[in-house]
Amino acid sequence: MGIESKYIWMDGELVEYEKANIHFLTGALHYGAGVFEGIRAYQTDKGPAVFRLTEHVERLIESAEIFGFRDLPFTVESVTKAILETTRVNGFMECYIRPLIYFNAGTATLNLDDGKASLGIAVWEWKNYLGDDALLKGVRANVSSFTRHHPNISMTKSKIAGNYVNSILAKTESVRLGFEEAILLDPQGYVAECTGENLFVVRRGKIITPASAPILEGITRHSIFIIARTLGYEVMEQPVSRDQLYIADEVFVCGTAAEVIGLNEIDFRRIGNGATGPITREIQMVFRDAVHGRDTEYEHWLTYVN
Repeated sequence: MGIESKYIWMDGELVEYEKANIHFLTGALHYGAGVFEGIRAYQTDKGPAVFRLTEHVERLIESAEIFGFRDLPFTVESVTKAILETTRVNGFMECYIRPLIYFNAGTATLNLDDGKASLGIAVWEWKNYLGDDALLKGVRANVSSFTRHHPNISMTKSKIAGNYVNSILAKTESVRLGFEEAILLDPQGYVAECTGENLFVVRRGKIITPASAPILEGITRHSIFIIARTLGYEVMEQPVSRDQLYIADEVFVCGTAAEVIGLNEIDFRRIGNGATGPITREIQMVFRDAVHGRDTEYEHWLTYVN
């Protein structure tokens, strides 16, 4: 996957891609001390449009505040403007957008008050995170041997960079075992989420998703709630046990990178008919129409770049 672009935003100015560097001893690199967002811009008839940009930027600022940064020099308005400018100057019709607020101090301190918060924004072309065939066929997953963070061990409502070591451990283990994705349980043993996606279970026409306490409250997850209910489905948030996955009619995951993808097998047990199920497919199609500006019901979710 190439992540090249013309420019990257670094602390208030656009810098050429090759010059967007930080010092080796920056604390964020050594301690995972930063918060980030994953955002997508999609091609529409009116040019590229960023999906739910305001909500993503609001969550970025909230993540920084939860983490403990004080007196941030950024606002939702200034970060939004910077993201649109970075996207515009790079000229992509579709791209992935990565803003990162990071702890800009040396490795001699673990106290956030001893440094400052810096902002970087990168964009790059990125298609299907889980592969080109995943949309129709779905992917294979397993329940990871690693547990999702306890909310009082690391803040689960903040997209803290260091939290994703948990996802790296789980994802690497699953891929080495021959799966494409990992499902993590929460500290109580119930289903939490995947390494970068929220999870939904379809059974007997109803859609169930794990309770929000131990998970990241995904913006795509919230979008799926709205789309599914608009389509007439009942969507419930409640604890989900591991064995409920095995007897589901459909299981699908969603996130900015993955979008909406079915799980066709979990722990060597076929889910449904072993391909993307009809309810998942219906939601996929509405979601795709929404992000590409083809469904006026959801056009308020788009912020046009030009």
